[in-house]
Amino acid sequence: MSSFLSEEWFSSLGETLRNAGPAPFDEGSGDVRIVFELTDAPPSSPHAITFTVTQSGVSVLAGDDLAADAVIRISYKDAEELSSGTLTSATAVRDGRLKIRGDVHGLVPLLGWLLEAGTN
Repeated sequence: MSSFLSEEWFSSLGETLRNAGPAPFDEGSGDVRIVFELTDAPPSSPHAITFTVTQSGVSVLAGDDLAADAVIRISYKDAEELSSGTLTSATAVRDGRLKIRGDVHGLVPLLGWLLEAGTN
């Protein structure tokens, strides 16, 4: 298994997202950009991850996007645990480990889709 946020991790996640097919958005909806801000990230790691959702699929890149529709603030440790499956999204939400700001309209279907894509 590749280390969290390494080039291999991004490559593997990108492949998983491409194989999962298009995200479930209404036809005609615009692109949605969701940034995960990673608090306390080591200096050698990205401080953010941006998911861009289009009609054709979802891409993920290191870094943030100033035009983000929603921003999820999460600790680096919690993000790593979510990625590895040792922390569930339900627990993270219930325990208040995620701080969300912005338009959550695109967030709910994206998170559901991401969870499904990760379990296939």
